Amino acid sequence: MLTNISNVLRACAQRNGSVALVSARTYADFTTEASFEIKKCDIHKFEEAPATEVVMTRDEGLKYYRVMQTIRRMELKADQLYKQKIIRGFCHLYDGQEACAVGIEAGINLSDHLITAYRAHGYTYTRGGTVKQIMSELTGRKGGIAKGKGGSMHMYTKNFYGGNGIVGAQVPLGAGVALACQYLENNQVSVSLYGDGAANQGQIFETYNMAALWKLPAIFICENNRYGMGTSVERSAASTDYYKRGDYIPGLRVDGMDVLCVREATKFAADHCRAGKGPVLMELQTYRYHGHSMSDPGVSYRTREEIQEVRGKSDPISLLKDRMLSNNMASIEELKEIDVSVRKEIEDAAQFATTDPEPPLEELCNHIFNDNSPMEVRGVNPWTKLKSVS
Repeated sequence: MLTNISNVLRACAQRNGSVALVSARTYADFTTEASFEIKKCDIHKFEEAPATEVVMTRDEGLKYYRVMQTIRRMELKADQLYKQKIIRGFCHLYDGQEACAVGIEAGINLSDHLITAYRAHGYTYTRGGTVKQIMSELTGRKGGIAKGKGGSMHMYTKNFYGGNGIVGAQVPLGAGVALACQYLENNQVSVSLYGDGAANQGQIFETYNMAALWKLPAIFICENNRYGMGTSVERSAASTDYYKRGDYIPGLRVDGMDVLCVREATKFAADHCRAGKGPVLMELQTYRYHGHSMSDPGVSYRTREEIQEVRGKSDPISLLKDRMLSNNMASIEELKEIDVSVRKEIEDAAQFATTDPEPPLEELCNHIFNDNSPMEVRGVNPWTKLKSVS
């Protein structure tokens, strides 16, 4: 009956010369929450694993879908602008790994802290940045989240410390943030992210040791996307059990393509840290669709068939979409409306990012210090003077 009514309304709208998208169901018809069975985490030095029977509400599902779709479309637009030479310099895209960023954010609070490496666009968005700010930063414009001076690898917002270009260097910084949380007794945690390529860096093991000694509220997360630049994990690591590398630090290996798996594991790790039990090491098994950076086509060390297989079987957005549809938590029309809305947001942001002015030269040295009186900064030669304003 509802379907017939919907068809009549749609036909009337088309006869009036307009196209209307009318859902065949009202919001009251949808399931407000549902239980899901998720993959069990592998554990190291934990007596029990995160729950495998989890609940997701309809509102949560719609939010996760919109955010993941926004990150995906934003990265595809960045790819397009880079190939048009509107975005320049280093640029590392995050499409394929959206469940990691969205799941982590769903498992912590905005008052908690997060730091990552240079594949940072998705985290900048989940931490509170806007698409317009991120796209403008990529094009080096004044409206960018770092005033156009940071670019792809250096974006920041409240409780988000970048975007760091030196491989692995963000991990000891994240431990320092965890030390501050412990010192201030604010019951907050610090999340430090790095990739499988950075996992062999010596400074990371030094950080593990300090964090374990001091029982810091630190969650160390290795986003294992299977290739460090162009080298597979099997060729670069004697042990690919990254979640066990903390030795005395308990660890979890998680399906990083499932937003619910990531959410539950992150909650579990955060509860452990907040209880004063010390750090946790997580490994998220994920996959990037693009190459390591824009200079890497991504098919010289893996096949196109491998990429397509992952897209077909494990895509994080498709997995969430299928769950919602099969459990009557949304309609195809409703999700399509979200897709249209997201595409428009991305296009509007891209338009702004290509028309917004670049920052003027006199602002080049601003914000070197916080809360400092204006000072002169030497330029490329002693006779070039620039002002720094906090």
